[in-house]
Amino acid sequence: MAEMSVQLVAVERRLWSGTGTFVVAQTTEGEIGILPGHEPVLGQLVPGGVVKIVTTDGETITAAVHGGFLSVTATSVSILAESAELSHEIDVDSARAALSGGDREERDRAAASLRAAGHTA
Repeated sequence: MAEMSVQLVAVERRLWSGTGTFVVAQTTEGEIGILPGHEPVLGQLVPGGVVKIVTTDGETITAAVHGGFLSVTATSVSILAESAELSHEIDVDSARAALSGGDREERDRAAASLRAAGHTA
């Protein structure tokens, strides 16, 4: 099975790193799917996006990602986010509450968090 090195890093910490078989991210140019051997690309991540990583073990890592960049080579993917949170770390009740208040950026973050956690906004 073909695999690639994947890193998901936010400014404050490394969220996940390991080997994966597929990565999906939302960029300013649209959603992109990355398989091992992909052409090199650099993309800007959208604020309030979701990243999914399928590991070589078949597990899916999902994270709400708020801005940053995606760097792809034939053998690796680096997701460098301004901020991010893994799906199991998300406080769904707080995210739902943030949807009804705050500015647009807060609402976008809350919506992304709910999507990453598998809930609808």
